[in-house]
Amino acid sequence: MSEQTQEPGSSAPRRVVVAGAGMAGVQTAVALREQGFTGTVLLIGAEPHQPYDRPPLSKAVLLGKAEGSAFDVDFEALGIELRLGCEVLGLRPGDHELATENGAVPYDVLVVATGAEPVRLPGAEGVPGVHLLRTLDDAERLRPVLARRHDIVVVGAGWIGAEFATAAREAGCAVTVVEAAERPLAGALPAEVAAPMARWYEDAGAVLRTHARVARVEPGAVLLDDGSRLPADAVVVGIGARPATAWLAGSGVELGAHGEIVADEHLRTSAPDVYAVGDCASFPSGRYGERLLVHHWDNALQGPRTVASNIIGRATGETPAVYDPVPYFWSEQFGRFVQYAGHHAAADTALWRGDPSGPAWTVCWLRGDRLVALLAVGRPRDLAQGRRLIEAGAPMDPVLLQDPARPLKAATA
Repeated sequence: MSEQTQEPGSSAPRRVVVAGAGMAGVQTAVALREQGFTGTVLLIGAEPHQPYDRPPLSKAVLLGKAEGSAFDVDFEALGIELRLGCEVLGLRPGDHELATENGAVPYDVLVVATGAEPVRLPGAEGVPGVHLLRTLDDAERLRPVLARRHDIVVVGAGWIGAEFATAAREAGCAVTVVEAAERPLAGALPAEVAAPMARWYEDAGAVLRTHARVARVEPGAVLLDDGSRLPADAVVVGIGARPATAWLAGSGVELGAHGEIVADEHLRTSAPDVYAVGDCASFPSGRYGERLLVHHWDNALQGPRTVASNIIGRATGETPAVYDPVPYFWSEQFGRFVQYAGHHAAADTALWRGDPSGPAWTVCWLRGDRLVALLAVGRPRDLAQGRRLIEAGAPMDPVLLQDPARPLKAATA
């Protein structure tokens, strides 16, 4: 990316504006206070709702087991000003102004935390019964659909598609999942790892159709390109998400190939006094030797601490903190708890702990003799120990590692 323009030792900011009131935005505002920032903190959110957490939307909220998932944060007590129901429209870095639908907002430092937005299914917009699942309003619209036990077609067998299909089956709906690729999670996991997951759909009573492309959606049905017609009282689209950064067009903030903000190792952008964190930004990982774009909850929890530290520390000339986490996420689907830590793209070996046809197993990825990633199904201890081993860069003994009865921390070389 272009050389960053922000230098340590600049004057102390008195007004920090955070654009985006999801996990990354809320945690940035909270971290600023926790780390001692005493200036103004303004948190701007596009939705009118009190800021809320997203993971419960595909589980408890969707099934009516919870009315909402608002963060347990006393914004007033922390002196964090909320401006909700206010969409950001643009950025003028030269003027240190954020353009919003309610007028210009000045800042000393801006943190962009606008997250990601779901990819829409071409040709399906405006068709009755077609849903996305990203916001609280989306979940509220889907709750009565599940309550009526409708026939549901889910487009996309990724993480969100599997989680929604799980909830829909639990509610008693007939569920068909259509996936254009040859397997579920095709963009996230290798074929040999995703293969046993395909069987989970049948075990749960859901129908999974791979190599299935949607030709069009019409009221009450989904038509596939092979001529199949699937009855659908409701269609839920889960074909991915993209960074919500279109509003930055023309601002001069550098964007990457996926529309993400190109941040540096300190989560600074190419614009002066502008940071970016969460789903909307990529960062260079020294650990993995490549730039990472992580669309998961833990990234939105961890990154804000680095941003807050660097905002506060720059006035005193402190060495900026580097953001280089071991990525982590989890998913609950079809009665299984799936956890992943690390980044397996650069691995040269994959080793199994346990039988993938069974209820609990782990895949470990090594680069040389170092653990770089693992996927644990029903083995949370493997995940916890493996994450620490990745962070430590500990050499592993591949023979010991493949023994599922041996604790992972006891499989070091």
